Amino acid sequence: MRTKKSAPIIFLVFFLLAPLLHADSLDDLARDFWAWRDSERPVNGDDVPRVDRPENWAPDWSAAAVERNGKQLAQFEARWQKMDASSWPVSRQVDYRLMGSALARAHWELDVLRSWQRNPSFYVEQTMGAFYEALVAPPPFDAARGKQIIAILSSFPQTLEAGKKNLTQPPAPFAELAIAQLQEIRPRLLQSIHALKPVLDPAASRNIDPIAERAATALESYRDWLKQRLPDLPGETAIGRDAYVYFLKNVALVPFSPEQLLAIGRQEWARSVASQVYEEHRNAGLPQLPLFKSEAEEISAEAKDELSIRRYLEEKDVLTVPAWAQHFLYAPTPPYLEPLDGFAEADDFTSPSRLKQNGTRYIQTPSPDLGYFWLSAAKDPRPLIVHEGVPGHYFQLVVSWANPDLIRRHYYDSSANEGIGFYSEEMMLNAGLLDDSPHSREIIWNFMRLRALRVEVDVKLALGQFTIEQAAEYLKTTVPMDANTAHGEAAAFASGPGGAISYQVGKLQIYRMLADAHRKQGEKFSLRQFHDFVWQNGNVPIALQRWQYLGMKDELEAVERLQ
Repeated sequence: MRTKKSAPIIFLVFFLLAPLLHADSLDDLARDFWAWRDSERPVNGDDVPRVDRPENWAPDWSAAAVERNGKQLAQFEARWQKMDASSWPVSRQVDYRLMGSALARAHWELDVLRSWQRNPSFYVEQTMGAFYEALVAPPPFDAARGKQIIAILSSFPQTLEAGKKNLTQPPAPFAELAIAQLQEIRPRLLQSIHALKPVLDPAASRNIDPIAERAATALESYRDWLKQRLPDLPGETAIGRDAYVYFLKNVALVPFSPEQLLAIGRQEWARSVASQVYEEHRNAGLPQLPLFKSEAEEISAEAKDELSIRRYLEEKDVLTVPAWAQHFLYAPTPPYLEPLDGFAEADDFTSPSRLKQNGTRYIQTPSPDLGYFWLSAAKDPRPLIVHEGVPGHYFQLVVSWANPDLIRRHYYDSSANEGIGFYSEEMMLNAGLLDDSPHSREIIWNFMRLRALRVEVDVKLALGQFTIEQAAEYLKTTVPMDANTAHGEAAAFASGPGGAISYQVGKLQIYRMLADAHRKQGEKFSLRQFHDFVWQNGNVPIALQRWQYLGMKDELEAVERLQ
């Protein structure tokens, strides 16, 4: 009799748990995919998606590796498509869509954007960018790090030869950018090596000089090869509307068409300009912010400001700051990184395996000649802290990396990450953080002008309505900002379409999600609880967060309608 009674119960338990049991196959796919992705993912100049690479990792863009990666990606896609997630709980359906986005990003990089075939700067990133990333974490440089650095430097000749074979008809503007990046590359690389050797593991230090010489020779050869081909290269850099919409719809899950994005950018630019004008009018006659007198003074001020921001978030009931979260601190640029300026962002946000280490931003000596962002930090570190550090990128990433959900720990999306960083700026402005410094509020509004203009520049570069030079001039005169920063931004947006919209789009989606949460929850709404959810799931596209938090699929439905 006990057996007969237990059978229906067992069946019922199995029926209730079946969706979760099937969902385990999604975690299996995720583990396999991320292990592959950590090895295959291209290096890029962004500071957000840096990952823990396998031991002695080095880039491989040989024809065989590209073919192998394409086949592996197709196998992952087939496994994902076989799953039926329709009956799964919403949180697991969100994870399923996340894996679809992650697969689409890999496909975007390999088969749609095709930087490995179209962009000579791609191979500068896979060499000098990879070298920079190996150095960006603070010392010590133990034996394992030494081996990693040697492996990356040793791969330069092979990587650059692969580039020569893969780059069939790269656009001339991209080739010109790579040539400019590699001017004086030998002395820059060897100067970095010279400064690195005293702090490097002894075994690596003994062996590095001839390897660095071969790496420098390979870089010069690649530069000269590009110069020879330059006169015969095409001029078009735009990827076109269809490819751009593929990114919006399948990778970023952004619920706006290119035309809607342009309208959003123009509207937000007008709002930010008006807000800055109001602020400047209000502050007329007040003394300007002075520059810090030294790096040491700026570093000391930043450390105090970072602590005060953490306290402010807790005291104002804005966001939970767990005690285990480490700090985001400024440091002088090490001598081995100084010659490498421009090859990657000077931030170390740590990684999933380094949650007990502080995040680091390397700064330059305060000077009126500094670039756009460096100059703002040399006057008041807080506007940059809230975007890059706390509660922005560093803090958001470490909280996301502690997410108990395997897929959400590994997944990243620039729309969510940069959207949260940008949202943090205006959130903290409205929370009163900068009430004691009127001209610092002007910095925030000017940041907003830049982020709004980035939308227009990104879309128009992708659609062929701007050249890189036109985009740089537009940023220079309209933000306004220094010419070097403007040109660097325009070049980055042309090479990586879809990234520059992420700030504005992500922030607007968070605002909309907050407003709808407040409307639906009424008196039960908690700003802290809302922010804690967004930050813990900070790597997740906001359209998916909205679905899970509010039960609203309207943005996902808008994504599906894009064409």
